[in-house]
Amino acid sequence: MAMAEIKEMNTICAISTPYGSGGIAVVRVSGADAIAIVDTLYHGRQSLIDAKAYTVHYGEIKRKTSEERLEAKDEEILDQVLVSVFRAPHSFTGEDVVEIACHGSMYIQQTLLQWLVDAGCQMAKAGEFTQRAFLNGKMDLTEAEAVADLIAAQTKAEKDLALNQLRGGISNELAMLRERLLTFTSLVELELDFADHEELEFADRSELFALAQEIDTTIGNLVRSFKTGNAIKQGIPVAIIGAPNVGKSTLLNALIGEERAIVSDIQGTTRDTVEDTLVLDGMLFRFIDTAGLRQTDDTIENLGIERSRQAAHKAAVLIHLQDATQPVDILSELDDINEKKLIHVYNKVDLLGKEAMRQEGDEARIYLSAKSGNVELLKQQLITFAREQYDTRNAVTISNTRHYEALVHAQEAIQRVQDGLQMQISGEFLSMDLQDCLTALGEITGQITSQEVLNNIFGKFCIGK
Repeated sequence: MAMAEIKEMNTICAISTPYGSGGIAVVRVSGADAIAIVDTLYHGRQSLIDAKAYTVHYGEIKRKTSEERLEAKDEEILDQVLVSVFRAPHSFTGEDVVEIACHGSMYIQQTLLQWLVDAGCQMAKAGEFTQRAFLNGKMDLTEAEAVADLIAAQTKAEKDLALNQLRGGISNELAMLRERLLTFTSLVELELDFADHEELEFADRSELFALAQEIDTTIGNLVRSFKTGNAIKQGIPVAIIGAPNVGKSTLLNALIGEERAIVSDIQGTTRDTVEDTLVLDGMLFRFIDTAGLRQTDDTIENLGIERSRQAAHKAAVLIHLQDATQPVDILSELDDINEKKLIHVYNKVDLLGKEAMRQEGDEARIYLSAKSGNVELLKQQLITFAREQYDTRNAVTISNTRHYEALVHAQEAIQRVQDGLQMQISGEFLSMDLQDCLTALGEITGQITSQEVLNNIFGKFCIGK
């Protein structure tokens, strides 16, 4: 289904600032009658009807008719406000938009909304302003989704990722991909249209195969970037592993700065994974305290140990914690450790009278006392790793699951094209696979979408945006 058709839309209103009392609040109004409706409540030096675009006006909000605009003096004043006027199509939604900055009293906000509704507005649904911006061609679907991500961003890395997407980073990359695919498809279609003319060759199969490979590589890079993007949004997973009683829970508490995990000298105290997050240098880290790895007949503890192995498998970083007084290496009990960042940490050095240090070599070897809370060197190692592995400044990075799934489908389609070219199949089948690839990419940007998809995306937005 093509992009949802633009229907005649009512004028909507909503509070765009967070719910509750504050210094100021902003009420947004969008639609064909936005300026006229607000003008029925606004009293200032001039009518908003005559106001130029991108202007701000100081005045009062009161109930009145248009005839009473200049004469009304006895009506109750709701508030003194600043009104910003934006005219279509040069506004966020592509419609006439008015933003009313009033004092942040809950009474003022709710009364202003009530008066706007009485004057002809409808209350906006979640994400309806941004949805109108999409439907009016002010942004594509990836940029619209970036608005929600930018609002939800809790770290600098999340903000940077969302801002890049809002600026069209993903859109531009996909536009170039679609252009190359359309060229590919047109050559195949021409060959089909003139199949009776054997002397004509519109598409050299070897050149088409090389082009399909290039497209596959580009899509593959975007697919693989999802691992980075997801880690930025959800937190880089860091598993603290080691034998029982080496201080894993104490280390987690020291990193987080609070008593998050139970600390005890009794082996097997931690029987399940414990998670918490910490922002370091603008990056979110998700720390996982695991059960001590050892051989035991305790059924419940074994379940915790198995979950520890699963956590280690999913982690990007493994902090291998050992007791400096009696080191025990448990890495042999884990798989795929070579695929992860491994940091060797020796705890309880206070018992040996040693100071924290780092041994020269490729692998980090840190000596510390988690009990004393001196974990700055370990934090610095994590920051360095994040800077090296999760730098998205010069690359397009996928962080949205919907985009990832569509790209996987697109890659499967272009790989079928490559297989078809090698097997010398007819152009009809090549064309079908190429169209599947184009459709998958079009679903990401919203060139091809359904109302159900739009409702699902914008329904997750906050009201007022």
